[in-house]
Formats: sequence, structure tokens, C-alpha cells
Amino acid sequence: MFGKEKKEKRFVIKEEQSLGFGAVYIVVDTKTGVNYLTTVGTGMNGMTPLLDSDGNVVIDR
Repeated sequence: MFGKEKKEKRFVIKEEQSLGFGAVYIVVDTKTGVNYLTTVGTGMNGMTPLLDSDGNVVIDR
């Protein structure tokens, strides 16, 4: 409301793709840079850290 400072968003969508009845998003934590793979759909939602081919967490610097 009035007089409140606008907060910076903690998570931003980096990429998105629709898949039939659902979607897949790559979401970035703006404080840590960690990338997450997020799925949304018909009752099945999830979020997990995105890993590279060596099994390391993907981090934007």
C-alpha cells in the first residue's frame, strides 16, 4: 500500500517452456545466483536445483 518500499524480487524466471498441460521454468535466485528447475502442471509441481553435466549446481555469477 502507500508508503511501503518496493521489494526486489527474490526469484526471476530465466527461461520457460510449455509442455502440453504443464510447463517447465528455469528460475534464478537473485541473492545466491542458484538456478532451479521448476515444473507446474495438473497437480504435479516441483522445484529442484538445476545441475550441469558434472552434477554441480548451476550458479549465475
